[in-house]
Amino acid sequence: MKILFCNYEYPPLGGGGGVVMAALARELARRHEVTVLTSQALGLASADTEGGVRIIRVPVFFRRQLAVANMPSMIAFLPSGTLKGLGLMRSGRFDVINTHFVVPSGPVGQFLSRVNGIPNVLSVHGGDLYDPSKQSSPHRHAWLRAPIRYMLNAADEVVGQSRDTVRHVAEIYGVQRPIDLIPLGIKRPPAVAGAPREELGIAPDAFVMVTIGRLVARKSTLQLVHALASCGRADTHLVVVGDGPDTAALQNAAAAAGVAERVHLLGHVSDAQKYRALAAADIFVSTSQHEGFGLVFLEAMAFGLPVVCYDRGGQTDFLKSRETGHVIKLNDLADFTRALVELHDQPDVRRDIGRHNLQRVEAFFIDRCAGRYEGVFAAVCERRRRRVAN
Repeated sequence: MKILFCNYEYPPLGGGGGVVMAALARELARRHEVTVLTSQALGLASADTEGGVRIIRVPVFFRRQLAVANMPSMIAFLPSGTLKGLGLMRSGRFDVINTHFVVPSGPVGQFLSRVNGIPNVLSVHGGDLYDPSKQSSPHRHAWLRAPIRYMLNAADEVVGQSRDTVRHVAEIYGVQRPIDLIPLGIKRPPAVAGAPREELGIAPDAFVMVTIGRLVARKSTLQLVHALASCGRADTHLVVVGDGPDTAALQNAAAAAGVAERVHLLGHVSDAQKYRALAAADIFVSTSQHEGFGLVFLEAMAFGLPVVCYDRGGQTDFLKSRETGHVIKLNDLADFTRALVELHDQPDVRRDIGRHNLQRVEAFFIDRCAGRYEGVFAAVCERRRRRVAN
């Protein structure tokens, strides 16, 4: 097949949604011809090829950070992505479009699908439908819910990556249609050699918590600093991978709590550095207020780490207290801290959970995800051919 992915973010821009789509595109490029239509910013090339995937980037001008998009850059993707997409269609026929994020990519993919008579598979990732930390979240505004409802109904197929996301399609947007539930997948991480703790200046016998994600309001990473300060275990360190607008507040909170020397802010790092941070840790922690799916939880499990997080989001499809770590009631920081102390004090429990997570994550590698998408693409193409023939 000739597949066009449409996503306003693609690595190194953006977060988990772009990362998993890139892994999906590279996996499918082993067997198909894959093109990605995405944003150009911060000096990225307008055209490139990576892992067998042709990447076409369109200028959005207003983006200032790799990790975090802003409203002007998302709006700018609509005209620039549409114009470039029309040019791509004129230069070669595609069999299927896979649009990721109903906002802001959705209008681009839907327009290209309708104008060119190509089936559109719309993948919703969670935050594009519901983000409780943002006043601008589409679920709060009727003028946004209406066009989203239209795009969810108009797509040839809709894919959600978790039961939580699928539920929001029906409950918030009133869309009653079959939706494919395809869990996201991660690429199998490489083995990490050497002594990553030494690179971070952390003692070999310390207890290390790691978190990965953009430092934005939805992640509530400040809570992790408070948990570190109140857990009463002086050998405990927190490694934070990611950057964003909350970086300064995190630094200030660590200093005010007297734990600055035990909070290690790594910023935006390469995949190799991220894997070294995971290899240095004893457990993975997240105080995110909501996750559409939570790829980072799977990456942590692939390193044999217990996971401690809240109970809101798609991660509840595959995380369960006492089996994969602890799933805590949203914003119950006291219980969250107790879970950290329990895992600190019981290394045998940590090891048992880690072994379980290594087995559990085998179902969530990218080849499984790609195979499911491949089946959806083939089915929508066949349905479109039958409609045209009739």
